[in-house]
Amino acid sequence: MPYRTEGSAIDAPVRVLLVTSRDSGRWVIPKGNPEPGMPQHTAAAIEAEEEAGVRGLVCPLPLGSFRYRKKRRNGAALMIDVDVFPLAVNQELAAWKEQGERERRWFSLAEAAAAVDEADLADLIRSFGPAEFRAATQRNGLLTAVARKSKVHTMFAWFQRLLPRTGNFFEMFEAHARTVVAGADALARLLQDGSPDHIREVIEREHDADEIIREMLRTVRETFLTPFDRGAITSLIGAMDDAIDEMQAAVQAIDLYEVTDFEQEMKDMAAIIVDAARLTAEAMPLLRDVGRNGARLHELTERIVRMESRADEIHAEGLKKAFKSIGPSDPLQFAVNRELYKHLERIVDAFEDVANEIDGIVIDHA
Repeated sequence: MPYRTEGSAIDAPVRVLLVTSRDSGRWVIPKGNPEPGMPQHTAAAIEAEEEAGVRGLVCPLPLGSFRYRKKRRNGAALMIDVDVFPLAVNQELAAWKEQGERERRWFSLAEAAAAVDEADLADLIRSFGPAEFRAATQRNGLLTAVARKSKVHTMFAWFQRLLPRTGNFFEMFEAHARTVVAGADALARLLQDGSPDHIREVIEREHDADEIIREMLRTVRETFLTPFDRGAITSLIGAMDDAIDEMQAAVQAIDLYEVTDFEQEMKDMAAIIVDAARLTAEAMPLLRDVGRNGARLHELTERIVRMESRADEIHAEGLKKAFKSIGPSDPLQFAVNRELYKHLERIVDAFEDVANEIDGIVIDHA
């Protein structure tokens, strides 16, 4: 599912790209069958370029799946299961393989959900943005079960919600999340084209984040009444800051070793980082009303945790592949690759820490 955001604001609207099918002309997402041995997300990226003329980083973890009935040329109509991978578009081609066979168009999430025929696909499209969220599945009782482990007494949480709040904590959370998203996007572009401009941008974004966290810590010290426990505030923004700190460490290593060619597994981890940053940015405004948004926050954090698990698998696969291909012949290059994988893994680990901190706030205040 190719997507882009309209502007840099944390709540900027998301648009998705749909194409028309060649047979019926109905609106669909680019899709196709992977070649034997080809990862599904790689096949999804190829189909997006051939059918819609767009390129970008595709997250290896599917957003979800849907089913539809596909008519074969022999007249059979068979049920097909489709995994949907989000693809952050950074290049729109003027000419592409199936340009003469399809129409492409950018839609808002609501318009795209209304345009497609498959109800499950419409739910997935709606679930991609904060304002249009409609849960495709419900997780009943999970938050209640976890809440029993909370360290904050429920009466205190209830009382705290009644008190006035001071300090611009939410604005700083959202501003920091914007720097994290921008840093993740720049890191992803670096792994695609190797331009040193992206290194500079990541470092600049990290400096911006440092300014925000310093202001946050000062405000925590000076504010008598905070919306959440002080420890929760500092732990959450600290975890977010760890993510962009590791992005800076990664690009500095790339600059130091003058790396210009990156393994596919590194690009896949970068795609996960981009999507995890996007989900983190979506979560920040929802913290303004945890009680109302608890279910959506849990949906977001659960996906981030699943991303971290998938990133661990990609990390192991990439290291093993590098060891077999260059380890015996070029141990120095293998050591460089191992360091880059380490930084990428730590970025994703930091996002999992962000998810855990958000879950803790939801447990205590929802």
